[in-house]
Order: sequence, then C-alpha cells, then structure tokens
Amino acid sequence: MTPTGHAGTITATDGPASMMEDLQATLGEGPCLDASNDGQPVLQSDLAATGPARWPGFTAAALDAGVAAVFAFPLQVGAIRLGVLDLYRDTPGSLDRPQLAEALAFAEAATTILLHLQDKATPGEPLHPRLAGAVESRREIHQATGMISVQAGVGLTDALLRLRAHAFSSERPLIEVAKDIVDRRLRFSPEDDHHE
Repeated sequence: MTPTGHAGTITATDGPASMMEDLQATLGEGPCLDASNDGQPVLQSDLAATGPARWPGFTAAALDAGVAAVFAFPLQVGAIRLGVLDLYRDTPGSLDRPQLAEALAFAEAATTILLHLQDKATPGEPLHPRLAGAVESRREIHQATGMISVQAGVGLTDALLRLRAHAFSSERPLIEVAKDIVDRRLRFSPEDDHHE
C-alpha cells in the first residue's frame, strides 16, 4: 500500500483472494484500503448487511463471488504502513477470540517478514526483488493512466477513474486493461469513455 492506494499484491492464497485484491485496486474502495488508510483492522462479519453502505461496488462484486465476510489487518510498525493482510470467508460470522488472536499473529508475522526482506535488499535497490515484483506489475497502470489523460484530455485522477471503470464494466483485471492501453489496443477519446 502507498499513500495513493493499492500498490500491488505480493501474494494471494487462491484465485478468489487474488480476484478480491484486484477488485479493490480496480474500484479504489474496499476493506484493504480502509485498513491501510486508517491504520486499524476492518472487521466485516456480514458483508451483505454492512458492506453496501461502506463499499457499494466492492460489496456487490464480492457477494457475487461468494465472499460473505472480510477481515483486513494493517501491516504496520508505528506510523510506517507496509500493507494489509486480508482474510475472506464464504459464510457470515465474526472471528472468535482465538481466531482474532491468530489473525493478529499472522499480521505481525507478515510485517516481520516484509521488514526482513527489505533489510536484505541489495544496496542501491529501493525494494527487495520479491517485493519489487508486486510494485513493478503496477507500472502499466500508471503508464495507462497517463495515456488516458492525454487521449481523453482529462486530469490524472479522472483518467484513473476511467481506467478503473472500464476494467470493472468489462469484468477484466485492471492490469490487463492497462496493458491493452499501453500496447495501443485500447484507446480513450474525449467524446466518449473509450473505444477499441
């Protein structure tokens, strides 16, 4: 996570978890972003009941994918925010005390691993190679945002919103749409949202 949002997914346990992370990056909303921004865990034990008011786009897509509860834990040391550990479940329900303690222990362990990896980075390299891959995979998103800004004659914020909207409406991962723009297979114009 960066101050501007989702910087990439380092790892996901399975396809649905990866899809949820991509969805949050695409929409710019979700428990991961809130946990990072607020520096507090986000515990949504019944997404259908409490999610729509908080994250309308994310909640609808998550429920469609079979996610019923989400628990997001910031990975941080003091004011240093490294990322977020997101846990998903297919049935509603709170984490009981032992489950919450285990989730917090996993978040602490993940924080330690990230710090250890970064400590082992080669001098002169900004990130350890295992961490840089997640950030580098987002490069096309930044490039595509700039290209949309020029093509459509809009600011970078609006360009990113158009990119996210196209990915969401076409039900494609954000990174795939960005690659199409960078490879000039998809173009945006001032008159409409996009054309291919």
